[in-house]
Amino acid sequence: MHRRTAALDNIAELFAGEGAGEYLGEAVTMAEHMLQAAAAAEAAGAPDHLVAAALLHDIGHFQGALHGRDLMRGQDNRHSDTGAEWLAQWFGPEVTEPVRLHVAAKRYLCAIEPGYRERLSEASEYTLKVQGGPMDDAQAAAFAELPGAADAVAVRRWDEQAKEPGAQAPDFEHYRPLLAALMR
Repeated sequence: MHRRTAALDNIAELFAGEGAGEYLGEAVTMAEHMLQAAAAAEAAGAPDHLVAAALLHDIGHFQGALHGRDLMRGQDNRHSDTGAEWLAQWFGPEVTEPVRLHVAAKRYLCAIEPGYRERLSEASEYTLKVQGGPMDDAQAAAFAELPGAADAVAVRRWDEQAKEPGAQAPDFEHYRPLLAALMR
């Protein structure tokens, strides 16, 4: 139990510290963005593992625990992979796979859903290009077959909704019991 508490304290510190930093040119901080994504998932009645994935989807941007942010300098920082690998210390694939696949889900949605790309924020459009652009037909078909693809698409949609300055969302402590229950 101490290991879980220490891990949750560590994640909470990231939200309180680096999470207060700017988020890739968006009008919200990283923590606000991630908390808004979790609130959107919760409001949609998503299962706990997807609320957790929405909450933690961009944890790979936190450089203290993981690495630097190069994405806005034109270099893919692979934050989805790094975040998923880091979270795998405590969470199973039901949480980590939507985190790992949320960037691919953006590329997928841009390829298959008319109008999706036009709704991306300016920063998200920029990072789309850095991350490889929309998928081609073969890539989109392969993505759709992946276990967890549907969950990643759901997390991606909450991700896109979670960029509202001043929007009210529960704080990290609200999600602590949910995260603790999902930890292994």
